Amino acid sequence: MRPPFDIVVVGLTLSSSWGNGHATTFRSLLKGLDALGIRILFLERDKPWYAAHRDLPDPDFCTLEFYDEVEELADRYGDDLAGAGAVLVGSYVPDGKAVIDSLFRIAPGRVSFYDIDTPLTLARLERGDEEYLAAAQIPGFHTYFSFTGGPTLSRLENRFGAARAVALYCSVEPERYRHTGAAASWDLGYLGTYSPDRQPTLERLLIEPARRLPHKRFVVAGPQYPSDIAWPGNVDRIDHLPPAEHADFYSRQRFTLNVTRADMIAAGWSPSVRLFEAAAVGTPIVSDDWQGLSELLPDGKAIVIAHGPEDVVALLADADEKRTREMAQAARKIVLEKHTGIARATELLAALDGLAVASRSTARAGAA
Repeated sequence: MRPPFDIVVVGLTLSSSWGNGHATTFRSLLKGLDALGIRILFLERDKPWYAAHRDLPDPDFCTLEFYDEVEELADRYGDDLAGAGAVLVGSYVPDGKAVIDSLFRIAPGRVSFYDIDTPLTLARLERGDEEYLAAAQIPGFHTYFSFTGGPTLSRLENRFGAARAVALYCSVEPERYRHTGAAASWDLGYLGTYSPDRQPTLERLLIEPARRLPHKRFVVAGPQYPSDIAWPGNVDRIDHLPPAEHADFYSRQRFTLNVTRADMIAAGWSPSVRLFEAAAVGTPIVSDDWQGLSELLPDGKAIVIAHGPEDVVALLADADEKRTREMAQAARKIVLEKHTGIARATELLAALDGLAVASRSTARAGAA
């Protein structure tokens, strides 16, 4: 039997960043935990669409293993789960409701939920959709970690009965996200998987400005965009961009665009991992508006909030380069101080206080 893990994570995916934001979020968090001496096992459902696009099959900061069916969690990993100081299950895990029930039986009192899709999750629950989480399961979690902060935390506790709801935003790996020195190839770019509710904003804040500024260069990177989208001729398309190429992609833009899903705009306080990545690289950011954004990155000082194509056109046509550099530097400073993997791992461990996680890592550090 192998030594016990401090934390076992059951998540959507760690091995593949294709078509999802979960992998990069988990990678940064788990690297931060590893740097703090936490021993981690990540369990991922073996799905063909991720297996075909694995860009991190063998991480050096945790143990990654795959399972095929819910029953295998108990049969093959029951000892690991029962012996862990804490168990963390993520949103959008296939057969998540059954997975959570199994984890509750194996590790009672030590299971927490990490919702990387909180506004979408709550919208689903309100309409009775319990594909990966049942409302009745929420009170059973030690802690409900939420990708979204602000008023949503009170809603989780008061409306859904969470014992404790804690904001755990995404984070960035500072050693991977820094300017590469590449010359600018595009005036404005966007990185994100296609989503129907984001597309109207992408149309307003990038595609329409591209039509009005035919002498400027634009780029959209990400998979699953429909073939019938009428891209202007000055918009380059990149179907998939693995995380190893993100820093160079941001470095080659004068400005980068942040676009937020509708449910996350409605909830507010839902910064995306792309927002923090671009800031860490030092690329000036243009974003749609939502509650909490200016508290995270002050408008006009660390970010530009655009409400329509006119704002973007004016910015690209007549940007003050000195002010732009200062804004990018301010955003980078904030992110490197508050939104790294180690910062987020520290927050996670503080919320898990009372479970046998930090005590184990402290004991190992003392023995070393």
